Amino acid sequence: MLLFPLLFWMAGCSGYIPSGPPTQPSPTQPPPTPTQTGSVVINPQNAALFAGQSEQFTATVLTGSAPVSWSVNGVAGGNATVGTIDASGKYTAPPSIPASTNVVVQAALTSAPSANNASAPVALIQPTVVLPTKNPQVAEYSVYLPQPGTVSVGFGPDMNYGLNTWAVSTPTSYGGQINILVAGMRATTTYHLQAQIALQNGVTLQDSDHPFTTGTPPATALLQVTTTSGAVPQPGVKLFDTAAPNYAAQAFATDLAGNVIWTYSYPDNQGDFIQPIRLLPNGDMLMVISYLSSLPPILVSSKAIDVIREVDLAGNTVRELSSGTLNASLKSKGFNLTIGSFHHDVLPLPNGHLVLLATTTKQFTNLPGYPGTKTVIGDALIDVDQSFTPVWTWNSFDHLDVNRHPMNFPDWTHSNGLLYSSDDHNLLLSIRHQNWIIKIDYEDGQGSGNVLWRLGEGGDFKLVGGTDPTDWFYAQHGPNFFSTNTTGIFKLGVIDNGDDREFPSGVTCGSTGAPPCHYTTAPILQIDETRMTATLISHYVPAGFYSPFGGDMQPLPNGDAFADFCAVTGGSYARELNLSQPANPQIVWQAFTPKSDQYRVEHLPSLYPGVQW
Repeated sequence: MLLFPLLFWMAGCSGYIPSGPPTQPSPTQPPPTPTQTGSVVINPQNAALFAGQSEQFTATVLTGSAPVSWSVNGVAGGNATVGTIDASGKYTAPPSIPASTNVVVQAALTSAPSANNASAPVALIQPTVVLPTKNPQVAEYSVYLPQPGTVSVGFGPDMNYGLNTWAVSTPTSYGGQINILVAGMRATTTYHLQAQIALQNGVTLQDSDHPFTTGTPPATALLQVTTTSGAVPQPGVKLFDTAAPNYAAQAFATDLAGNVIWTYSYPDNQGDFIQPIRLLPNGDMLMVISYLSSLPPILVSSKAIDVIREVDLAGNTVRELSSGTLNASLKSKGFNLTIGSFHHDVLPLPNGHLVLLATTTKQFTNLPGYPGTKTVIGDALIDVDQSFTPVWTWNSFDHLDVNRHPMNFPDWTHSNGLLYSSDDHNLLLSIRHQNWIIKIDYEDGQGSGNVLWRLGEGGDFKLVGGTDPTDWFYAQHGPNFFSTNTTGIFKLGVIDNGDDREFPSGVTCGSTGAPPCHYTTAPILQIDETRMTATLISHYVPAGFYSPFGGDMQPLPNGDAFADFCAVTGGSYARELNLSQPANPQIVWQAFTPKSDQYRVEHLPSLYPGVQW
């Protein structure tokens, strides 16, 4: 990555209001279940109500017609505390429900109540609460359920709502409090929020409408968005990760119209930056916050932080791992590895582990072309479990040739992207300063760490459908799988930044009739691990275009691709490309952040895992 301004500024957040309704202990007993004794049947068998709401019950006597008596929690006709029920079976919840609870409505044969009765539990739900959070565009919606179930929240600028959060389950199998962070709202706008409750027994209930007015978020990079006439972009949102210059919000999300709908700022920004930010399966955001990995220690601010951080949508830190803490853990677990800083990527795994990318250094004496002692910066991978305990490591110095250094030595590897191959449980590592993507024998922490292959110029694959060496990728960023399979024959997309592109013998780049020396492309390659071929099946080469660092390639559900050029000379922008016709990809949607460089821009279906907006 190029050296960009080291000093960042951010606006502090204040005014956070404590969340939720008065605390209720989680239930420790299962809720009551419907019962039937003798000849009386009650319908419905379950219900859920807010204060003052009513439910019409009916009682059927199977052995003919006979009078039926109604009660609530054993009280004939009920009362103001548990709710009342009339002779027709119409139950009305109490006018006030200070704490969510369950009551039992019973219909009994008047002549023989103990032998002929049926009961139906009713979940009485205390008023829900919607409060602001320290993020001016995020609300917290709190619901306490006295039975197991889920809650989701619909929200929008009117009472048609239109957008939804994901569904959150009660914390125990008996029920409990659910707090949902509602994110995705535009700034300084009044929204309407409404919870949808679904109990495990099949009962559903809609909350009343809650208006909520968002505040003003911290400043972000200026965004300009256009959609090609007649084109239909893949629905979703864009998650930006600004590298430079310094804005109050280091990360932000927008809708496809370019409206900022979420931001993240951190107050301890002293020459460090986010690189990158990812949405986790649990709905939190995971990020690396660190300084430029190639900086000599003397240039690193004493106030700079170097952490892996998980935050919720309100921006509250859920957990955090510092490089210092990790080094202590590595030592205590007997690993012969000391890291310098985290940088450029962090990879969540299906088993809940994280693979961390970090620098490590080693001194060499009298390397070819480098007399004397040279401190070389390499990379390490560390697999940590859910408690941040290291369980497996990989060191570039153990597996790669330190005398191969196409660019920027002694910043020897400068890796920037990680992928997990779900088919064989190995890792792919994008090594920018080697112009390679390598496959590492990982096997979910049981592998040897050996390099299984090297993809790129001077590697193990033959380039098909392009000019070797020109059409390989150089100083690349952001690889992604473009096929459901990840081994054998599969597809891989990447941003080819092109910083140190090589040309065939006899071609002088930049000369008359020759290609420019610096340009950026977005290739998609079909990899054949048996034949060891890499076939260019799509190669987007925008004219006169150079983005020296950053970016990523991402497949979209509609068959398009998101090609993210993040640091175009003179400004930066991201483009969504229609790759349904690989030979002639068309621009569907594009966004510009003039005079601002992003590290990555990612397309997400929404701000909630599994939810499409």
